[in-house]
Amino acid sequence: MIIHKTHSKTDLIDIILDLDLQIKYSHQDNKKMIQDKFIQYLLNNPKIIIKDNFFNIENIDGLHNYLINPNPKKALTIKEKNNVMTICKTIINYCKKGYDIELTSYNSLQELQDDMDFIKQFGDVPSVRRCCKLMNKDLKFKDIVFKPLISPQVQKTLDQKRVDGTSFLPILKVRHATPDNKIIVSFD
Repeated sequence: MIIHKTHSKTDLIDIILDLDLQIKYSHQDNKKMIQDKFIQYLLNNPKIIIKDNFFNIENIDGLHNYLINPNPKKALTIKEKNNVMTICKTIINYCKKGYDIELTSYNSLQELQDDMDFIKQFGDVPSVRRCCKLMNKDLKFKDIVFKPLISPQVQKTLDQKRVDGTSFLPILKVRHATPDNKIIVSFD
């Protein structure tokens, strides 16, 4: 078995952690070392029980197919990503200029909507998510919701960032009217 080259070291570690596989690795290990450990583990353990996961892998055959095929998360080539980023910049420019189609290179709202329909399939790219968020505020498209397609792995990361970002907000309290007219500031 050969693991497809589009699976990065981080992707392999994510699979190990999410499927709760008993593969011992170190963060000093390079991609090749982790691939070798992964393959060795699969050869030595042909009857692995796969638990529910973000990769939608149901059994050992599904895991084999996932690893030998290109990583679905890496669907964009550099040229395609540059094209998506150019479209995103144009749409963000449209949004920043007050949703005025006259100030962009678009000839019609249909062209703009076609570009949005094209890029929303690449929701793992942060600029695409930003475009969708800004375009959902456009009153010309109030009947249409632009929802980016986000892979489960990226959604898990976004959810974790949202939780981490909201759990440590300091609260400022200001109290007046002390006997000597001092202001007391405390953080809870």
